Amino acid sequence: MLIPMHIVIISGLSGSGKSIALNMLEDTAYYCVDNLPSQLLQELVDHLGQQGYDKVAVAIDIRGGESIAMLPQQLAALRANELELQFLFLDTKTETLLKRYSETRRRHPLANEQRTVTEAIAEERVRLESLSELGHHIDTSDLKPNALREWIRQFTSSEGQQGMTLIFESFGFKHGVPLDAELVFDVRCLPNPYYDLNLRPLTGRHAPVIAFLEAETEVVQMRDDIARFVTTWLPCYIRDHRNYLTVGIGCTGGQHRSVYFAEWLGRQFHHQARVLVRHRELQPPTPTGRR
Repeated sequence: MLIPMHIVIISGLSGSGKSIALNMLEDTAYYCVDNLPSQLLQELVDHLGQQGYDKVAVAIDIRGGESIAMLPQQLAALRANELELQFLFLDTKTETLLKRYSETRRRHPLANEQRTVTEAIAEERVRLESLSELGHHIDTSDLKPNALREWIRQFTSSEGQQGMTLIFESFGFKHGVPLDAELVFDVRCLPNPYYDLNLRPLTGRHAPVIAFLEAETEVVQMRDDIARFVTTWLPCYIRDHRNYLTVGIGCTGGQHRSVYFAEWLGRQFHHQARVLVRHRELQPPTPTGRR
């Protein structure tokens, strides 16, 4: 390699947003390759390195056929050469994928006369199961394209950083539990600012909502309990060589309580790890990563 190269490998379910991710990276000066067979990855990296490219993004997925099974070995080989590599796996709930395929009328790569779209999605999940734990896992089920672009931007902004990235993600249970959360905490039992008409249009980022919640003893107690739990077990996840740990905080709608908790926890842990704070239900998203 003639110059240091930063490589982002994108994989995941068909219809989960890989094209959006790849287009976003292309807009930020990455040389992008879509639908590359896994066995050609090392050859591509060697060639682009000789050509002087320093930022490369590659989408490798089920369209490459059986070669997708070789991807873990390919990633290990690249990392053994001390290349700076990030792996991103995009996941989506089956019902969301079915809706997307119905709206776009596109064909699933594994669908045929003997296999329905639902069966094709299930088969794809089985084939890709071993890949979902290789890097950063994002559930795109409830994300608007702009939110996904922002989350990809946050992901790639960790270029050159070492150690654990700790993600606090707020969400609303009425929209489903995020697939990418390793830990999930339910704060629906706490007093809800939604029932105060003055607070309803606000979010957990606004001072009046923060004041309302912090005046409640139960909120402070649960907040501190969650922080204590994460503090206790974070070293175990680090020893397990995890690069990313996503902590989901859920309330009913994902607007008030969970947002407050995610923001507060992000501030508490920003000295212990690289912290990203995400709010699945808030639009438009704004960068809240902290170092």
